[in-house]
Amino acid sequence: MQESSGAAFPKHFDGKRFYNPGAPQAAGFLDFLRWQLTRRPEPSPDFISDVEQSTPPPRVEGSGLRTTLVNHSTVLLQQHGFNILTDPIWSERASPVSWAGLRRRRKPGVAFENLPSIDAVLISHNHYDHLDLPTLRRLAARENSPFIVPIGVARLLRSQNIGPAHELDWGGSLLLQGFTIHCVPAMHFSARGIFDRNKTLWCGYLIECQEKLVYFAGDTAFGAHFAQIREKFGSPHLALLPIGAYDPRWFMSPVHMAPDEAIRAHDILAARTSIGIHHGTFKLTDEGVDTPANLINSYARPDFLVLKNGQFASTP
Repeated sequence: MQESSGAAFPKHFDGKRFYNPGAPQAAGFLDFLRWQLTRRPEPSPDFISDVEQSTPPPRVEGSGLRTTLVNHSTVLLQQHGFNILTDPIWSERASPVSWAGLRRRRKPGVAFENLPSIDAVLISHNHYDHLDLPTLRRLAARENSPFIVPIGVARLLRSQNIGPAHELDWGGSLLLQGFTIHCVPAMHFSARGIFDRNKTLWCGYLIECQEKLVYFAGDTAFGAHFAQIREKFGSPHLALLPIGAYDPRWFMSPVHMAPDEAIRAHDILAARTSIGIHHGTFKLTDEGVDTPANLINSYARPDFLVLKNGQFASTP
């Protein structure tokens, strides 16, 4: 296991807090209040019982890539005998407490007990819908999987006896047995409470395995980083791009892409295939829970897939 810390991307730390270089920053508290006072959310069902859970194979050998959408930004990537899990959440709520907060609208597409052995867990940032401590504790109790996190996040995991945890900065890499994880920029923000805003980093990841690139964008707005990533690493075989939590645009555009922007990002990356993530399970903003998927499908792009929880795509 070998780690490197590069500086190939623009400066993004001012000595106290991280920020999005050359891009709008996340809206502040007064803007949040304005949104709450003026919002007109699109109606959505409280719960949608249409998930057909699947059971992934223990391993996928050879060069074929099997990608299973578990829910939200939780994706199981299987290729060359390796299993990688992104931003895992199996909890009922994305919240600091189990009895209140953001509640799931669909169940996970893979039951936790049917999850195969995991060789690496990627965490993109510390928001509750991406870093779910109850799920991470369950994963850590099962096996000794490494957790790869952005700068500043390992302290939280270690305080919960979750590990081993490896921190990466933008441009940094971690060489594991058989594949390499590269940490790349995202345009977002971090916080788990009132006073820790942007004290830890946010990121995406590129997984390099047998000359095949998989890009997990994490949570991100549209920005120049997509072109930077393609220039540095080349076009990904597969891109996992967020498509939800974008409305209203005046408030969300600095931190979340809309579906049309995800299509633009796909084209800039020149990804062979993209899969939409960050949709269909939690209703974080004003668009309907299935509106992002419906919009992507309306573009009729065979190279941009929308999976339901539990569905998988196989690419050669």
